[in-house]
Amino acid sequence: MTTSAAQTEAVLGHHLQMFGATDLDGIMSDFTESSVFIAPDQTYRGMEEIRSFFAGMFPMVTPEFMAAFKMIKQEVSGDTAYILWSVDGFFALGTDTLVVKDGKIAVQTFATHPAS
Repeated sequence: MTTSAAQTEAVLGHHLQMFGATDLDGIMSDFTESSVFIAPDQTYRGMEEIRSFFAGMFPMVTPEFMAAFKMIKQEVSGDTAYILWSVDGFFALGTDTLVVKDGKIAVQTFATHPAS
């Protein structure tokens, strides 16, 4: 089964909303046990490992962090979503790619470049 661009966009929108709200259960509802999250330091597989990544990151996501968040580019093509973003004072640049299958994130990549 394939995923439409509209479904991918909906999953991305939910994912961004849950991230901004630091809603751990909400963001985890975007993944399945077979999901993979690839970051520069580690590849996280399955719900428990992916949850540990977000649980470790969410303390940084303060109201000041979200106020400084700027979406530079957001592109959806079929089952793939790409975002390029920055957070003044935290990250000069960040990027995520999500591959959505059957309404869930099958694979997500994440990388950042710290602010100077």
